Amino acid sequence: MDLRYEAFCFADRRFYDLQSSTESTLPGDDFSRELPELPVDWVQIDRNVWRYQHPQGVELPKQGWKIHVSAGLDNATKVLQATFDYCVERRIPFKYLQTISIVLARNSKYAPREGSGKLITIYPTGTEQLQQILTELGALLAGQHGAYILSDLRYGKGPLYVRFGGFSEQWVEIDGQQVLAIEGPDGKLVADTRKPVFSVPEWIELPEFLAPHLAERNAGDPEAFPYQIKRSLHFSNGGGVYLATRKSDGKEVVLKEARPHAGLDREGRDAVTRLELEHQILTRLSGVQGVPEVYDRFTEWEHLFVAMEFMPGRSLGQWLGHNYPLTHKEATDEKLAEYKERALTLIGKVDDLMARVHERGVVFGDLHTLNILVDDDDEVSLIDFELSSTIEDVHRPTLGAPGFQAPADREGFEIDEHPLAALKLWIFLPLNTVLELAPAKLPQHVRVVEERFGLTDEYGQSIIDVLTPRVDPPSDPAFTEFDEENPDWTVVRKEIATAILHSATPQRTDRLFPGDIEQFEVGGTCFAYGAAGVLHALDASGEGRYPEHEDWLIKAVRKDPPKQPGFFVGAHGIAHVLENFGHHDIATELVESYAALVPSTQDHGLSAGLSGIGLNLLHFADTRHDDGFVAQAEELAERLAEQLAGAPGPGDKAKAGLLHGWSGPALFFLRMFEHTGERRWLRLSEQALERDLAETMIALDGSLQVRDGTFRSLPYVGIGGAGIALALTEFAAVAPDRPCVEKLPDLLSGCTGEFVIQPAFTLGRAGLMATLAHATRHRPDDQLERSVQRHLRALGWHAVRLGDGIAFPGVQLRRLSMDLNTGGAGVLLAIASTVDGRAPLPFLGSRTPVLSDR
Repeated sequence: MDLRYEAFCFADRRFYDLQSSTESTLPGDDFSRELPELPVDWVQIDRNVWRYQHPQGVELPKQGWKIHVSAGLDNATKVLQATFDYCVERRIPFKYLQTISIVLARNSKYAPREGSGKLITIYPTGTEQLQQILTELGALLAGQHGAYILSDLRYGKGPLYVRFGGFSEQWVEIDGQQVLAIEGPDGKLVADTRKPVFSVPEWIELPEFLAPHLAERNAGDPEAFPYQIKRSLHFSNGGGVYLATRKSDGKEVVLKEARPHAGLDREGRDAVTRLELEHQILTRLSGVQGVPEVYDRFTEWEHLFVAMEFMPGRSLGQWLGHNYPLTHKEATDEKLAEYKERALTLIGKVDDLMARVHERGVVFGDLHTLNILVDDDDEVSLIDFELSSTIEDVHRPTLGAPGFQAPADREGFEIDEHPLAALKLWIFLPLNTVLELAPAKLPQHVRVVEERFGLTDEYGQSIIDVLTPRVDPPSDPAFTEFDEENPDWTVVRKEIATAILHSATPQRTDRLFPGDIEQFEVGGTCFAYGAAGVLHALDASGEGRYPEHEDWLIKAVRKDPPKQPGFFVGAHGIAHVLENFGHHDIATELVESYAALVPSTQDHGLSAGLSGIGLNLLHFADTRHDDGFVAQAEELAERLAEQLAGAPGPGDKAKAGLLHGWSGPALFFLRMFEHTGERRWLRLSEQALERDLAETMIALDGSLQVRDGTFRSLPYVGIGGAGIALALTEFAAVAPDRPCVEKLPDLLSGCTGEFVIQPAFTLGRAGLMATLAHATRHRPDDQLERSVQRHLRALGWHAVRLGDGIAFPGVQLRRLSMDLNTGGAGVLLAIASTVDGRAPLPFLGSRTPVLSDR
């Protein structure tokens, strides 16, 4: 699970957003209200969550030693006021988090660990000033507390930390990703490593005055620690969970660690407070079968540790991933009945275990699928009691798993009854998170599980009775056009477009349409996550052109140009859309201005790499009837041919698929063959496809999918079998007799599973549907066509009413998204492709007659 999404859920209940982009709902939340005015010769700039303060005339190096200041919620204002006064008086540049809400979000349990604790960043001009600031400001802030900044070296015992890194924003491509960079000793850019551990670039010498502080950090005798760590089980911003052995007797235990002032919940309680509570609760539950026994509690390195019994099994979420029949290509009545019996038995065992916990007067408070373990005999146990409380003093949890947390109107043991009812629904349709966005969809989801698994009306009603909100319950079920017996797909497309346009925020400069959190990293203009892709989808699906939004895109690109040239996440995707809309001058400007970055681009993929750039150059050759673009594309194709020849074999985790694997270059080579007639490119296309096929495995249902580690397999477009299938479908239309084409039916069967966790194009159902529809247009297949129709209707499971339109949740289903990769624009494009026969994505659609080797 990508933990970054948590921090983007604080600002808005409907969309992923930066907190600084919305008005604060907390009185006095903005720190600027507590600070004096800056002198007139200072410049202030708000960027994302930070507020930069820079005195005019002060020149900073591109990189160097920087100082981070940590603080808790209770002392953040005081620490900031003292640091502000100190830096302004001495004309030292600095930045700080804009609001107390942002401080909470960045120190919450699932915030990224490498950024936790940082309230203020100070930029010294050199080592001498670094030492002076640490000495003087350290004395001013002596005694102030804050979370330990894991990426830095702590100065003394106070809240000051240091690390070497970039001052100005520079970027370099590493493994196909644009990452922040610093200059190496030869002047070349290298990654500015930001991990939750202190490190110094190998060519940088630690200042002598920091040596004692490094020695202090490394002090301590590991042999004195009473447990031997065997491996980590889980990390969060609040600490770690480890499998360990007690040195005194060799007993295997689970060791939980809590960091002070870190892992905050929405009430500001830190991980130490919650682990103390867990120790008390486990002591009270001693002897309850299915609850871990607690063995030990101690403090080491300022962290609290609690040792407890290791409970066997895997999480219920993993159990479902292995056993849930609707993800497989064939869900027979026999398999459904077998699963139904096992699932109901498991629910009964969880219910019995919760009853035993309640008998001890404990409200568990955090019942969800990761806190329930299932062993090989389908026996269950509970873990993670840090949000529990006693019935005498019930504490309502402010953390909780999406789709399982009880609403504020539940009291006492009802706090556990709500997630237990949610579990009864989830085990048959694991889409509970969608109900947080649209509670009115509950009857629809219950109807789906009743009909598909043959559950009784009483079972379904028991879920509805508990999960229906008591305060302002929905007056009508959230049925949409998807639920009609014969949906009108023209209406569906129109309503999706209506929601997209309703969500537009032309007054903002960072993004036009709400989408995935990646838009705040790569920019709100790009094809994958930004305005370019949304406007392309609206036009390509027949839902119209919107000149005011095109004007926004042009202005935004000129004001804040993309960081890289790639198609899905950079300049070429934007240029592609603007070229098609007739904005030829800005399209030319984008292609030409990013030409200097293409030689340093090493990634081969369609998303950020050479194949996407090359395909767009061929597109420009077509639109402008200019073979000069073909020559440019051929240079990139030659580079890709060299990369393909030297490409390493399969690694631990595959990146095969349309966006990140060799299927993108395969499509590019195929189009090069069509433009030039040189069969060499066709052979390279086949080799690239074979390279991606080498990353596949036989999935649990017998289909062919891309492997993700040892056991998991992926069917999707972005990374997965569908992405290979799209490119292979194009290849088969040109060279149907080649051996690699024989793999296509097995890849397509991996796209037929009835349940898909996300509706998205690149990571979900929409892409699987579009892949199958695209394939059946080339080679009709009744069974695949039935799967296409099933996918079309099942998109309604995720469809959420937004105004007069229909929207879809994005990655993790926690917020709505409108972008092409993860949200409504991608669903719209997939439906148009499926129903109307339009191209599912740019560059898909053969240009040449079929060849035969016979």
